[in-house]
Amino acid sequence: MTDNRWKPNVTVAAIIEKAGRFLLVEEETADGLMLNTPAGHLDAGESPAEGCAREALEETAHPFTPTALIGIYMARTRKGSQDVTYMRFAFAGELGEREEGRALDHGIVRTLWMTPGEIRASQARHRSPLLLKCVEDYMTGQRFPLSLVHVDSSVHS
Repeated sequence: MTDNRWKPNVTVAAIIEKAGRFLLVEEETADGLMLNTPAGHLDAGESPAEGCAREALEETAHPFTPTALIGIYMARTRKGSQDVTYMRFAFAGELGEREEGRALDHGIVRTLWMTPGEIRASQARHRSPLLLKCVEDYMTGQRFPLSLVHVDSSVHS
């Protein structure tokens, strides 16, 4: 029997602010160079916070420690025959010093720091329609404790 149940793609994103600017990545996509927060798919065996720390390190070469959940977001993308829904867990946290010599993840061209105004002005280049909403929620002070996401021990076994 085929399982035809709908399943969203779970992603994690780091919303990293320093002196009024946000750390974004510029990455190669099928649609050209796009901007995103450090983000990616949740891997098997990791919690959303662990996945976020891993993705941030892979994409920016900076260790990242999530300290709060900003929110849980959903978006749907339709391109040709593709119809994909993403469920994004966005985290705020602490950024460590860049690990010199560490290569950025495949497809990541560079990291850059952008103001909220620059992020708003670049919406045509956002890889995710959730990028701006996550940044805006961060700017309003929206924070939830990490304990809001319960991870059963079976996830890590």
